[in-house]
Amino acid sequence: MRWAALHGLPRAFLSLRARHGEPMATLTLGRDDSAGRLRRIEEIRAAGPLAQTPAVLVSADHEICRTVLRDNDFVVANPAETGLPDVLARIVRRLDPELPNPVEAPSMLMTDPPEHTGYRKMVARSFTPRAIATLDARIDELTLELLDGLDGRREVDLVGDYAAQVPAAVISDLLGVPPTERPRILRWGNTIAPLLDIGISWAAFRGAMEELRDVEAYMQDHFRRLRAEGSDGTPFSTMAIEGGLTDRVLRANATLLVGAGVETTVNLIGNGIVALMNHPDQLALLRDDPGLWPSAIEEMLRFDSPVQMTARQASRDTEIAGVPIAQGTAVVLLLGGANRDPKVFDHPDRFDITRPNAREHLAFGSGIHVCLGAALARNEAVTALRALFDRYPDLQLRGAPEHRGLVNLNGYRRLTARLEQEAVTRTAS
Repeated sequence: MRWAALHGLPRAFLSLRARHGEPMATLTLGRDDSAGRLRRIEEIRAAGPLAQTPAVLVSADHEICRTVLRDNDFVVANPAETGLPDVLARIVRRLDPELPNPVEAPSMLMTDPPEHTGYRKMVARSFTPRAIATLDARIDELTLELLDGLDGRREVDLVGDYAAQVPAAVISDLLGVPPTERPRILRWGNTIAPLLDIGISWAAFRGAMEELRDVEAYMQDHFRRLRAEGSDGTPFSTMAIEGGLTDRVLRANATLLVGAGVETTVNLIGNGIVALMNHPDQLALLRDDPGLWPSAIEEMLRFDSPVQMTARQASRDTEIAGVPIAQGTAVVLLLGGANRDPKVFDHPDRFDITRPNAREHLAFGSGIHVCLGAALARNEAVTALRALFDRYPDLQLRGAPEHRGLVNLNGYRRLTARLEQEAVTRTAS
């Protein structure tokens, strides 16, 4: 019944609207390829800075998206509440299995102040400059280990064998999870990721719920062990021992860290590989001037955003861009569309690593919910991508990149590549 209320009925409604040609419905259902998705976003943009659909307001306008994200009159839009008739909302609340779902409270993603403020303050200790500096050394070490493991293999999957392994190891370290459990961390992320979409299938929903039960059982034992053994110096073990968060809050936000810290960074690295392979002139600029890598990462975040949309709900009657918005109205913010707003970015469909204002993107959100791990994700991407292309300057993708097929978490499931080291190439020639 939870699936029917949260996804089944919205899926049926969206399918009906999509048959009538509504671009937002088609976009939400993920029925287009990447080029089609961009066309839908432009159709929505053409409808005005704040377009009305039968269920929600939607915007691909950079200024409106940033304003809503920073406006205290807008709160998180809980999918278990937003737009549901009262009777369905009551059913959903009554059937809550209280699993550590990253898209339901008490995940930071789905809470507002004052609860959000307290949760974020505690979890933020994982991302202080000092903590990130320590992790940077670990990222360098891990990247070299992974690349050494790829040497001698002519063909690899750059997602599963490389891009996914870097953030999985980093998040495992933050959670105090042993290296042997990294495959489990990756499985969690992959199976839970569809929950960020609307109208997912019953099979995807059931699989995610079963995975969350495994997360729940593992995290209960994990934090119990950390308390028994004493702090190992990792941020979440310290939080578990200090007791500043309840067990449910701790587990929910640890699970959020898996999704936000692993899945989005995997997408950033994978999307970056594809963007550079499709734009060899930009890759040549990086080889000539490695100092451009940080700005290249910003352009990757703008050009092919790992997270495509988010939503907020008006907490009172208000107005945005001259449009009155009634209390309770949901506003869907197309972050990927805002990052291609021609009013902000010249030639927005051009991938340009020298773009002077690329960092104005909203890929990490904005306001009180801005991504805590943004600096860490940037560092992981710079290190992983630069090291990959330095080690394998003749790297080539084999076949078409395989997209994950998700709407919100935008990235690739598989990138099959042939590795050719420069030294080998010179010998062969």
